[in-house]
Amino acid sequence: MSDVAYQPSMLDFTEQGPSLGPLAALRRHQLSRGAWVDHLPGWVRGSDVVLDTLLHEVPWRAERRTMYDAEVDVPRLLCWYAAGRPLPHAVLTEAREALTRHYAPELGEPFVTAGMCLYRSGRDSVAWHGDTTGRSAHTDTMVAIVSFGSPRPLLLRPRGGGASLRFPLGHGDLVVMGGSCQRTWEHAIPKTTRPVGPRVSVQFRPTGVS
Repeated sequence: MSDVAYQPSMLDFTEQGPSLGPLAALRRHQLSRGAWVDHLPGWVRGSDVVLDTLLHEVPWRAERRTMYDAEVDVPRLLCWYAAGRPLPHAVLTEAREALTRHYAPELGEPFVTAGMCLYRSGRDSVAWHGDTTGRSAHTDTMVAIVSFGSPRPLLLRPRGGGASLRFPLGHGDLVVMGGSCQRTWEHAIPKTTRPVGPRVSVQFRPTGVS
């Protein structure tokens, strides 16, 4: 993805290389119907170094899906790291292990997979949805998302409609959706006409959650 332009953040610079901040600084937002969201801006320090690796070394692929009897391009690039597959940067492995330790009392199992999405510009997006293909369709679970690159808003709203919440995510920010969030709430990354650089979303999930 060497053709993707990006403006680094001066606030993200570190001479020591990428590292993780303390998860004790997470702030929990209690939602309705047993859902919650944890949020921690700037968890990955030196995140622009990680972004460079993700843009140039991840084997991104384009997909097409059928919508309304027509086949259309998925408006983002994708890559899937199954359990046991090495991640493209060491700090991602550290992040997955740190999240597993922190959430062990609630989750009771490790985060094992890493799905990745590349939003190349404001034209890329993801529509309202819940990650309910798998156990999250009937069981409380967690999806942890670490973002790299230009901030884009993650919107959440109750399933069936209602007022939405907004979390700007980029430059190493962390958000964790837990409890019944995937079944009772939906989330989206909307398109924008503003000039915006690339953003990579890394989603850590337990086994059987997709």
